[in-house]
Amino acid sequence: MTKVVLLTAGGTGGHLFPAQALAHVLIERGWVVHLATDGRATQYGHDFPAQSIQIIPSATPSVKNPVVMVKAALKLAKGYFAARNVIKDLKPDIVVGFGGYPTVPPMLAARTMGVPSCLHEQNGVMGRANRFLAKGASAIAASFPILKGAEGFDNKLTLTGNPVRPMVHEAAKTSFAPLTAEGEIRLVVFGGSQGARFFSEYMPGALGRLPQTMRDRIRLVQQCRTEDLLKVKVAYRELGMQADLAPFFADMPQKIADAHLVICRSGASSVSELAAIGRPSILVPLPGALDQDQKANASVLVDAGGAWVLEQRGLRPNDISDLIEDLIANPDKLSAAAEAARGQGKLDAANQLADLVEGLAKNSGVAK
Repeated sequence: MTKVVLLTAGGTGGHLFPAQALAHVLIERGWVVHLATDGRATQYGHDFPAQSIQIIPSATPSVKNPVVMVKAALKLAKGYFAARNVIKDLKPDIVVGFGGYPTVPPMLAARTMGVPSCLHEQNGVMGRANRFLAKGASAIAASFPILKGAEGFDNKLTLTGNPVRPMVHEAAKTSFAPLTAEGEIRLVVFGGSQGARFFSEYMPGALGRLPQTMRDRIRLVQQCRTEDLLKVKVAYRELGMQADLAPFFADMPQKIADAHLVICRSGASSVSELAAIGRPSILVPLPGALDQDQKANASVLVDAGGAWVLEQRGLRPNDISDLIEDLIANPDKLSAAAEAARGQGKLDAANQLADLVEGLAKNSGVAK
């Protein structure tokens, strides 16, 4: 009989990319895949390999604003009943959640309807939605060995790693090309799937502090928000630098593979892809995050010797330019960091998670 899985994820790349990776593996194993998410999936989930994409009402509660909290609760309740109808129609063998509040209605519906469920946490710190859902989940899959916020759920916890997309597997076949004394320096800067204003404002000034001889060698790829593109383009032109700028690069994994150095945020997908491909990086965790999850993610690569971390708060342009200059002057550091990062990669994570999902469905007795 055909096996059916309902994957559910928040509508950002960080949630959707690992869900997409799992979808590919399960389809290869004969499963029918459906996705439940929010409206943002139209931007990041357009190539998601699902037989159907179900848009479920959801909202993010705010303890600071009672009105927002009530409205969010009502919308999540609406999403819960919509998710029940979806589960009745699709009859999934299992529901797998990848974090974000859009997963709350389908995961709750699965629990109340007796359908086994699995949570996957991409970050080193369990997110609020996943913490809320953890008690009712059949199993919890972790990306990193230390998962803060999962205390008390050791009996449900399995370390699978964070699944990466097929294009990351393809990019991982590209060996790191050591930096040569006179050759070009390939630098990639991005802020995650949603981009980052910070890098648009900060990087031109930082790179402008490098010696002209170094700037002449740099071939820069940088993700910029649409509204920042012109300003950043002008800034780099004034520095005489070659820069490939865009709001989104569909082939970002390959651009990472081609790089000598990557500068980015430390979201779970970014860290997992850097490790899988094996590239040195300077990580600037998103400041002010409630759970400090990006800081925890960055520590995985930093502790292994595969990255350097700089805190955004109080960061001066010369902090990053001094580090870049040192790394270019000592290319062996980049080669060593590339190897160390690769050592943290888990290219089999999607298969590990698929094994867990299939085991849960089989042992529950629900599988058709």
